[in-house]
Amino acid sequence: MMKPSHISLIFILWLLANGFAAEPAVGICPEGKNVLDIRFSGLDDTKPHVVERELLNASGRPFSNENYRLEKLKLESLDLFSDISLICTESGEGVHLEYRFTELWHWIPSPAGKKTDQDGWMLGLALAHLNVAGEDVRIEAQYRTSVDPLFDSKEFAIYASSPWLLGLPLSWNFEFLRTDSWDELRGFDDRSWYAHLEIGAKLWKDVSLLWAPSYRYVQEYGSVPDLGIGVLLDARDSKVDPYFGAYEEFRVTRYGVFYADVEDYVEYLWDNRFYFPLGRLITGASSLVRYRPGKQMFFDRLHQGGANTLRGFDPDSSVHGRHEAIWNVEERFVLLERRPFSILGANLFCGVQLVAGVEGAFLWDSRTPDWSDYRQSVYGGVHFIVPALDRIRIEAGYSPDGGKIKMSVGLYDKNTSMRWRSR
Repeated sequence: MMKPSHISLIFILWLLANGFAAEPAVGICPEGKNVLDIRFSGLDDTKPHVVERELLNASGRPFSNENYRLEKLKLESLDLFSDISLICTESGEGVHLEYRFTELWHWIPSPAGKKTDQDGWMLGLALAHLNVAGEDVRIEAQYRTSVDPLFDSKEFAIYASSPWLLGLPLSWNFEFLRTDSWDELRGFDDRSWYAHLEIGAKLWKDVSLLWAPSYRYVQEYGSVPDLGIGVLLDARDSKVDPYFGAYEEFRVTRYGVFYADVEDYVEYLWDNRFYFPLGRLITGASSLVRYRPGKQMFFDRLHQGGANTLRGFDPDSSVHGRHEAIWNVEERFVLLERRPFSILGANLFCGVQLVAGVEGAFLWDSRTPDWSDYRQSVYGGVHFIVPALDRIRIEAGYSPDGGKIKMSVGLYDKNTSMRWRSR
């Protein structure tokens, strides 16, 4: 998955001070009337076929309001538009459809940041284009350094991704990272290079086959190539902020493939998420299981604690393991629906959700875990739904074992950041 890291809180403050712009009126279209033609407006940079391949309504077929609801969610998931609306004009026995788009600000020179377990907050500069050549291709370059201690850890990154490749339904994501960091959790100087490519080939409807090779070189330790294959069922109504649906991924990755001098182990991964709405209340249940038998170096051991795993605990170098199982049940209350706005000529959007949940995790080394390997916490907070980052999470977690309330700030949905929380 693409991981752009723009931290742009100014527009959130602007929203709180000035309120959201009024939602534009959407034309009411009669159910079942024949669609005579479809037009687009507002596509200044985006190529029309980027939009057309997401549509469910089509010329010559009866119009469906349910199809429009679903295709609007799909279009919002592209993260290219701050606003999408439909104008419907009746003509005799049919209707003319005009889809109106307001494009997001595509060029984004901005502060860049992310939060990892070992480095905490890292800040720097980024230059990104969210829609290269109007083809829904994202490319971003970043330089980041740790905040505390300042310049103790440094990282350069390039990310690129798109849901299509040369007109084929092949999603792809490429990332390159150069790291020069003191890893506080694992107690070593992490001077490494990492390159990763992931391709998802859609087999039918919501099912894709995954292929993911990676190469990492860790200075003073050597090369760690890996190759993963998997199957993904993604039946969520939205990839950005799902209200309903399911996500199921099964993946097997061999570390040390073709070169097993440094590491030689297999990771069996199962990632599942379910969402169900009841009015403004959205219930989400998820779990992540990683089982890793074989020869594993200390720098690949798993840690838990903080915004990306257990919010009632701080990251702790003494708490680590080879395998993990994390579960979470979360209630999200939609306080403010996603709304478009503009600031200094830039088109953006934002929504606000209140959240509360409970989560627990096993982290263990032996063949099977026991209750001494288990921790649990409760949490609550507020999420801001924003472009590029998916969401900014401000949360407080508590566990009797953690000792006191822990405040945390996280980027992206926790289920996303949990998968790549170390780097």
